[in-house]
Amino acid sequence: MTDFSQIYEQTLAAFNRREWPRVMQLGTPLLRGLSENAGLHYVLGIASLELGQLQAAARHMGYAAALEPASSLYASQFARILSACNLTAEALAEADRALALAPSDAMQLDTLGVIYTLANAHQKACVAFERATALAPDSAHHHYNLASSLIATGRLDDAERELETCIALQPNAWRAHFTLAHARRQTPERHHRERLEHLLPATGGDDQAHMYVHLALAKECEDLGDYAAAFDHLTKGKAAGGKGRGYRRENDQALFDALTKAFPETPTVHRGHDSAEPIFIIGMPRSGTTLVERIVSSHPDVQTAGELQNFGLVLKRLSGSRTPALLDEDTITRALQADPALVGRNYIASTRPGTGTRPRFIDKLPHNFLYAGFIARALPNAKILCLRRDPMDVCLSNFRQLFSLTSPYYDYAFDLHDTGYYYAQFDRLMSHWQRVLPGRILEVDYETLVDEQEAQSRRIIDFCGLAWNDACLDFHENRSPVSTASAVQVREPMNRRSLQRWKRYGAPMERLHALLESEGVALRN
Repeated sequence: MTDFSQIYEQTLAAFNRREWPRVMQLGTPLLRGLSENAGLHYVLGIASLELGQLQAAARHMGYAAALEPASSLYASQFARILSACNLTAEALAEADRALALAPSDAMQLDTLGVIYTLANAHQKACVAFERATALAPDSAHHHYNLASSLIATGRLDDAERELETCIALQPNAWRAHFTLAHARRQTPERHHRERLEHLLPATGGDDQAHMYVHLALAKECEDLGDYAAAFDHLTKGKAAGGKGRGYRRENDQALFDALTKAFPETPTVHRGHDSAEPIFIIGMPRSGTTLVERIVSSHPDVQTAGELQNFGLVLKRLSGSRTPALLDEDTITRALQADPALVGRNYIASTRPGTGTRPRFIDKLPHNFLYAGFIARALPNAKILCLRRDPMDVCLSNFRQLFSLTSPYYDYAFDLHDTGYYYAQFDRLMSHWQRVLPGRILEVDYETLVDEQEAQSRRIIDFCGLAWNDACLDFHENRSPVSTASAVQVREPMNRRSLQRWKRYGAPMERLHALLESEGVALRN
């Protein structure tokens, strides 16, 4: 007769040693006699997650949460796994249930805060992180996460205090120094340049520490008008961050070529999904996409869903492609055979419950410019806005920005000249989309929008099929959360501060100028 208790104890011991294959080997047979044991399902769920077996993880943790519905631990971990499965609606529902159970463990609350953040539910994330910091006030990690959510919700002074608390608790919290430098515009009377310069030697051989401190210094030096020092720190920080990422321009070139080849001419009319809800705002990152999002989402009939990965995920799943990349030549070829109406319908469904409370919603993932052909087929009534900005400013702004280190989209941005080549490919692709998708994409010039705010805002709102509303001129009063790099800037009225920023950097920009010119990009003085 099997001694379940003894094997269960061995399973728990293997779990505590993080021996995940051993946990599965010992624990799985126990299900024959302990199928109603929530603890066993929890252990197997975590082990499955650690082994990358998401379906098994969701199944086991779902059982654990159902068997013991009063357990905030099981509920929060189930929400975490649902989030990892990109089941956003389900993850939010389970996170809400877990939060309502009033967890008394700071790490559980931190887990819930991360889930809310990934779902763009930043107000709820603040609640979870605030409770976590109250329970564990000496945790620098919790203070940092709270600060990030406070920035997204526009509580910038509170965010700065949380970041300073984080740094006081952990002076080598390198990312906190970086975020603090970007939380506001630095002034001669109030900045952190000296503190950061004293920290540099402490980064030693840690490339990521080197990256964060140099990029923090680049921001502070730029704000203080020392552009030579800013560019030096920027170059060093990006070089440290780009180490080991293996970026190759040829890979991006192959992707752009595959997209152009997939849509050689105006697509045959397909009966896509008839929803007119989505407004896609696309373009190179740092080209004004967040500004336009704020203008349009200030309209009472529009809500913003943030930067959604949903369209690419839905297209990948329905394409049947098994390649690891979200978008590659195999995915593109197979996706052409997917039913456009099904793609559109599944995309809309995937955005719930974050959308649907107003007639229209914004999906502001800039890199959806890669999917414009598929979006046009799947959602023939969707509106697509593409931001265009001075190419030199776009390239510099991409180089200045530290994008998500976990995303494959932005590896070009660790080198200024790789960024220039990427921009040239974007420029050619957008010209292609305009040729094969006539009338589907409204191009919005950032500089013209800044100089002619009302006229251009009216043009945008009209293209979206909306009646004019004066609130669209007061976008900086829009209180909805912002989780992009522009979270601080869009809280201010329209200004010309970022126009022709590249000229302030002088000689280091000359090679980029020549590169773009040689690639056929139309430059603006």
